[in-house]
Amino acid sequence: MIAKTCGVGIGKLTIGGVAMLCLLGFAQTAAAQPTALPGAYFRLMEAGTGLVEARLNAEPDATLETLEGRPGWSHFPYSILAATVLYTKQNAANRHYHDPKMLALAIRIGDLLADESEKGRFEPRLDSDWDTYMWVEAYRLLGPQLGKERRARWKMEIEKIVVSIVPDTVARMDFPWYNTPYIGTSPNHYAQWASLLLVAGRVFGNKDWENLGTRILHRFSAEEQTPDGYWGEHSRAGPTTGYDYVTSTQVAVYWEYTHDPVALQALRRSTDFHKYFTYLDGTPVELINDRNRYWGVDAWGHFGFSNFPDGRRYAEFLTNFFRVDNLEHMAPQWDKWGLTLDALGRLAQDALYYHDGPTRPIPQDQPRYSHQMSVPAGIRKAGPWVVVLSGLTSTPTTFSQFHLDRQSSISVFHKKYGLVISGANSKRQPELATFSENIQGQIFNLPLSSRLQMNDKQDRLSLAYNTFFSDMYVPTPSKNELQLRFVLTGRGEPAEQATLSLQLCLVAGETLETASGKRIVLGTERIELSGAEIGGTIRHRGWTLKVDPNARLVWPVYPYNPYSNAVETKLEHAVGALSVPLRKPKEHKYIRAAEQEIAFTLTVD
Repeated sequence: MIAKTCGVGIGKLTIGGVAMLCLLGFAQTAAAQPTALPGAYFRLMEAGTGLVEARLNAEPDATLETLEGRPGWSHFPYSILAATVLYTKQNAANRHYHDPKMLALAIRIGDLLADESEKGRFEPRLDSDWDTYMWVEAYRLLGPQLGKERRARWKMEIEKIVVSIVPDTVARMDFPWYNTPYIGTSPNHYAQWASLLLVAGRVFGNKDWENLGTRILHRFSAEEQTPDGYWGEHSRAGPTTGYDYVTSTQVAVYWEYTHDPVALQALRRSTDFHKYFTYLDGTPVELINDRNRYWGVDAWGHFGFSNFPDGRRYAEFLTNFFRVDNLEHMAPQWDKWGLTLDALGRLAQDALYYHDGPTRPIPQDQPRYSHQMSVPAGIRKAGPWVVVLSGLTSTPTTFSQFHLDRQSSISVFHKKYGLVISGANSKRQPELATFSENIQGQIFNLPLSSRLQMNDKQDRLSLAYNTFFSDMYVPTPSKNELQLRFVLTGRGEPAEQATLSLQLCLVAGETLETASGKRIVLGTERIELSGAEIGGTIRHRGWTLKVDPNARLVWPVYPYNPYSNAVETKLEHAVGALSVPLRKPKEHKYIRAAEQEIAFTLTVD
C-alpha cells in the first residue's frame, strides 16, 4: 500500500519557487529493506548521468534553457558533480572510478556551462549561485585533468558569478539576525552564498572570499541555530522544515572545509531535529513548517548527518526512497520516476563527503517514540500512527507572500494511509485554520498563547484565542484507533461566530462514504455536506472518521501557494475542510469552563 502525503500527489515539492518531482520510486513502500550507503548513491548517480548523456547526445545543440525546460531538469548544472564524483571518488561500490567516459561527460557539461556563461545566459537563471557551487567543486576535483586552457576558462566564468554575490553578502554580515525580516532574503540563501564564497575562496586562493564565508557560516553554526536544532526562516519561533535541509547542508560544507567544532555541534542538533520530525514515508512533517504545505523526501545534506551513527541510518532511511530496482529500465521512465537533476547533484555531494561507519536505529525504526521541543511542538509515534501537535505562535506575515501563518495545530499520519489529517499551514484562509473566530466582522485564526504537555498516556495541547481557549486531548492510540477530544472554555463576550476545522486528506477519484448512505466519487465538483448528510461518520480509502453531529464537510478546498501568491489550481493539492461550529453560551459568566466538547474518532481497517 502506498502512503500518500496530503496534497502532494506522487513526490512533488517546491524549491526556489519551481515545482519539481523529487522522488525516485516514491511508490516503493517505506517498509522496504534499508539501502546500504554509500553504494546506493553511486547506483543513483550512474542511472542519472546515463540519462544526462543520452539527452546531450540526442540534442547536441541544447542550451540551458532548452535542457531545463523539461520537468525534473531544473538546475541542469548539478549533473556535473555527479559525473565528476563518479570519476574521482574511489570506492568499492563505484565502478566508474577513473572511467574516461565520466571524465568526458563532466568536461562536456562544464564546457556547456562556460559557453552559456560567456553568452550571459548562466547567471540570470534562478539560484544560479547554487549551480556555481557544483561547478566549482567539479573544477576542484578534476584539477589537472581539465588542462591549462580549460581551467582558465572555467575559472574566469565561475569567478564572474562568485564576485557578483560579494556586495550583498557583505552588506548583511552584521545584521541582528540572519532571518528574512532582517536580511531580506531567506537564511538558506544567505548560507548558500557563504558556502560558495568559502569553497571558491579556498579553491582559487581568494582569502577575502574564504574569510567572508567562514565568518558567516561560523555564526550560522554558533548563534543562528535554535537549541531545538533548526534555523527559522521568518523567525526563531519555529522551523521552516524543508528549507532547513538547505541551511544544514551549508553548515555541513563548512565543517568539511574548516572542522570548526561548533559546526559539528550544530550538525548534531540538526540531525536530531530532522530525524524526529520526519514521517514514516520519508517526508518532513508539514505542521511545523511556515513556508511550505508539503515537501518531498530530501537529498540535501545527508553527508552532514553521516558524521553520527544515527545520522548515517537516517541518511540510509531517506535514500531508500530514491531506490532503483532495475537501472536498465529506468531510462524510458525519467518523468515517471522523477529523479531530478537537483536531487542527482545533491546525492553526488552526499557521496563525495559521506562519512562511513556503524549505524544506530532512528525513531522511525522504533515501535514508538515521542519528542517535544523547547518551543510548543511535539511528535509521537505509536505503532502505525504518528501524531504531531503544534502550539507555535508567531506574528502574521501579511506582506510576505512566502511565509505561511501558523494557524494549524494537529497532523495525523498512518503508516498505511499516509496523512489522514493534514496540519499544513496557509495564508488568508481561515477556513483551513484549526480555530477561527469572527469578532465585530474581523476574522482571527492565530493562537495568542499555547501550552503543550506530553506524557505516555495522553498529550494535551492548549490554545488560547480572544474569546475562548481549547484543550485538545490525544490519548495514546491503539493499533487501529485514534481519538481527538477538544474541550472548549469560553472567556468574556463570545465571538459572533467561531469554528473548529480539520483538513482531511481526501483523494480525487476515490470514493467518500457517509453514514447517511451517500457515496461520492471525489472530483472537481464542489461538495458541501451538512451534518445530517454526513450522519456522524465519514469513510474514505480504508479509514473511518466519527465526527460531531454538527460537522460540515466542503470539498475541494484549494490551499494557498506561496510561490504564485494565490490558491492552488491542481486537484491533487486540494483538501476537504471538515468544520464544527462552536456553540453560543447558555450562561453569561466571564469564564465558562468546559462549555463544549467536540470529539473525533479515527479508525483504520
